Amino acid sequence: MKISSLFAIVFVGSMLISPTALAQLNITDIAQGGMEAWKTKDIATPTRYNVTDYQNRPAIHARSDNAASGLVLNKRIDLLDTPYMNWSWLVKQSLPELQETTKQGDDFAARVYVVIDGGMRFWNTKSISYVWSSSPISDKVWDNPFAGANVKMLAARGSESISKQWYDEKRNIYQDLIDYFGDKGSDKANQKSYRYIDMVAIMTDTDNSGTHAESYYGDIVFSSR
Repeated sequence: MKISSLFAIVFVGSMLISPTALAQLNITDIAQGGMEAWKTKDIATPTRYNVTDYQNRPAIHARSDNAASGLVLNKRIDLLDTPYMNWSWLVKQSLPELQETTKQGDDFAARVYVVIDGGMRFWNTKSISYVWSSSPISDKVWDNPFAGANVKMLAARGSESISKQWYDEKRNIYQDLIDYFGDKGSDKANQKSYRYIDMVAIMTDTDNSGTHAESYYGDIVFSSR
């Protein structure tokens, strides 16, 4: 057998037995203009968002002065294919410690939302908001003071994290939905309830506390592992 033929067999064989390729979905693609698909959602005076570079990486700069608005992408994402959400963020100007479980304290220097749209059955709408808390407690979870149990707030970062430093995050969104909204008792039932999300959003807001915050968001990428 020729060496070239042997190499071809080994190469093809290694492809056949290699682990499943990593699936990725970059829903921001900041450097390539991907944020044009995102829409502004105003709640109060708009937060100012702009595409920029910060510390040598493409970023969305958010600045809020007694303001609240978000950037929203309506896109159905199959969490069986890409259950992990990966993102980076940096808080340049953080908030004073607030009572975040109250309406008066429901402000965050940075938030990333995922949403299951209940449509006409609005009571079926579910959301997890991963927030940069002004308190020194991370992984704390509570019901949103405005929306109640349909929106779970999860402190992915807290005041112990260093300002002006990028942090990379990774969450299994599918598992988080099961954990925080309830296991339906079987894989089939969980998939029916949690397989798809319909919207992703980012928001920096300070309207309830009347304060100032400044943050940066990097690309948001869904992946298979």
